[in-house]
Amino acid sequence: MTTSTNSLTASLWGGRFSGEMDALMKKFQDSISFDIRMWSQDIRGSMAYARAINMAGIINDDEAATLQTGLQAIHDEFAAGKFEVKDGDEDIHTAVERRLKELVGDVGGKLHTGRSRNDQVATDTRFYCLEAIQVLKTNIQSVQSALVAQAEQHVSTLMPGYTHLQRGQPSTFGHWCMAYFWMLQRDMERLAECEARVAVLPLGSGALAGNPFAINRAALANDLGFREISQNSFDGVSDRDFVAELLFVGAMLGSHLSRLAEDLIIYATSEFGFVTFADAYSTGSSLMPQKKNPDAMELARGKVGRLTGNLVTLLMVMKGTPMTFNKDYQEDKEALFDTLDTLELLLPVCAGAIRTLRANADKMRAALDPSILSTDVAEYLVRKGVPFRDAHHASGRAVALAERNHTKINALTMADWKSISPHFDDDIADVFNFEQSVNSRDVTGGTSARSVREQIEKAQWLLVNGS
Repeated sequence: MTTSTNSLTASLWGGRFSGEMDALMKKFQDSISFDIRMWSQDIRGSMAYARAINMAGIINDDEAATLQTGLQAIHDEFAAGKFEVKDGDEDIHTAVERRLKELVGDVGGKLHTGRSRNDQVATDTRFYCLEAIQVLKTNIQSVQSALVAQAEQHVSTLMPGYTHLQRGQPSTFGHWCMAYFWMLQRDMERLAECEARVAVLPLGSGALAGNPFAINRAALANDLGFREISQNSFDGVSDRDFVAELLFVGAMLGSHLSRLAEDLIIYATSEFGFVTFADAYSTGSSLMPQKKNPDAMELARGKVGRLTGNLVTLLMVMKGTPMTFNKDYQEDKEALFDTLDTLELLLPVCAGAIRTLRANADKMRAALDPSILSTDVAEYLVRKGVPFRDAHHASGRAVALAERNHTKINALTMADWKSISPHFDDDIADVFNFEQSVNSRDVTGGTSARSVREQIEKAQWLLVNGS
């Protein structure tokens, strides 16, 4: 696409230029193809700015009304899918201003008084992030709600707990579900903290040195729903920390979903059989008719790569940029949009897959080998006054003896137990009770049914009242 000299000199910055822009350079530097999605934020910011310069006496009431009418008309065009992008529209800001002048005439040129695309794009991006954060919160809570619903059904559904993917101690599926609830709750907390730093208004920073027309920035922030105003114009136009922070939250959230997915992928295998996915969240094989693949979870596990990649991309963009604004910052949009788009699809799919998941309690219980109670054997000796390190060693000897005898640890004879420690007595048989072991961990955060119910109650309160 070739840009004519007329369209170049008519651009927002073309006054000092006389030659044509190279066609590839135009394609290289234009961002309208992706930042057009910020049309609503750009128009809302412009409406508020028109009110601000009206209050400052830069434009009169009639001019302000004309600008508002024109901007509303552009908003309606976008909403109806009728807005036409034209050659020369470098970005969403240029496109809106160009159309405004077409609709209202020369008064449209007054809107940009004291405003730069530098503080305008920073404002639009923050606006976009604030709205996206609300969607993210809702979608994260949908996953959390699905986990809580499963936990309520499986407070006492026994299953092995794993470390190093080796059976460690008995637990419950309800406790497993709640572990991921709290993981996602930390994401919610990070999101809330990030939101506070996003909600800082840079508008009024100008290109880099501030606004010379005495606009009331505090009133402007209040008008737009921002919590604070930026305190330094250099920082106001060049700060992209808030984007990086939101991308970090997205990457961390993706990592948590990937861990959850990995667990469920393993649990859904024939070798485990702990869970079964609904057909709605599974696929088959084009060759092997028996296959039921956990593709929803595999994609959830895979998506973390792009979420992390988007964060790293922006960090590399930011690391060497001098004060103040640099065109490099245009690279924040595609990374940001991709992360938000990915999460907007990923989270509801995860919520649905978890909500419709069937836990196979019999399979979970069948995986509980008596050796998983070896820690309880050590604790049995501790209650008889044996130091824990000695008790741990004795329990380990019992495990080794059972292996040598090709039997289960709970099948050892009393003579076997006595050969290990004189502190063992007939009541050692009482230790080999999975429910008892689980419910003995009756501290806050433990595996007991009471503790899991306590977690569920706290989680339900948070889902209703927020963090």
